[in-house]
Amino acid sequence: MPEGDTIHHAASRVGAALVGRAIESIEAPHPRHDMDRWPERLAGRGVRRVDARGKHLFVRFEGGLTLHSHLRMTGRWGVYRRGARWRRAPHRAWLVIRTSEHEVVEFDGPVLELMTEGRTRFDRRLAALGPDVLDEEFDPAAFMRRLRADEGTRAIGVALLDQRLLAGFGNVWKNEGCFIGGIDPWRAAADLSDEEVLGIVERSRPLMALSAERGGRIVTVEAHRASPGGSTRYWVHGRQGLPCRRCATPIRSRGQGEDNRNTFWCPSCQR
Repeated sequence: MPEGDTIHHAASRVGAALVGRAIESIEAPHPRHDMDRWPERLAGRGVRRVDARGKHLFVRFEGGLTLHSHLRMTGRWGVYRRGARWRRAPHRAWLVIRTSEHEVVEFDGPVLELMTEGRTRFDRRLAALGPDVLDEEFDPAAFMRRLRADEGTRAIGVALLDQRLLAGFGNVWKNEGCFIGGIDPWRAAADLSDEEVLGIVERSRPLMALSAERGGRIVTVEAHRASPGGSTRYWVHGRQGLPCRRCATPIRSRGQGEDNRNTFWCPSCQR
């Protein structure tokens, strides 16, 4: 599933292609949206802003209408030069917005809806989101209040994925953040100090911000220096059985939580 850094990067790219540009056409080719009349409702409206909160992306049009997207496991935003070949088949497109220079395409988006600006503020799903981990004004105290009010017996690796507590963290950053913070993801959240929990989040935030800027996950400083273009070099994620990059202990993995998400950790470096 695309995580907060991926969605913030997509919002930046979509915004660069649409904000301040004349929209030539809008298509919603998926049968699910046959009756929604989005081309007619959005005709003549420019895009004034594109932004993200956690894993949610918003294309905000003039006149108080907003397209809200959540990609879940299958969706993807693509930005292409006009006439360039798309990276997914055209029949998988749910939304196509064209300017004279670009085609912005949302593929396979299980959550794609047009709503009023007011509803984006009061919709229950969106209002329930926790602080966005990539917000420049991220409030650690607000996050900790939500965490401490939660069921404390949950493992920290499970709690970090709850978007009601912290918006934008996904399974990859849960695994990498716990390693960077030196915390065993199986420890109960209630058994961790505030400093230990915030160590996971605060050490992950600058790396997530760098990933959102560059468009590729950069988890280690060494990887960033070696490949400025943005490479993926994980500490633990996806490395079951391989030696830890710090201590050479084999990385362990097993499913965690109700969704049985794969958790990777080093039993020596994480306590």
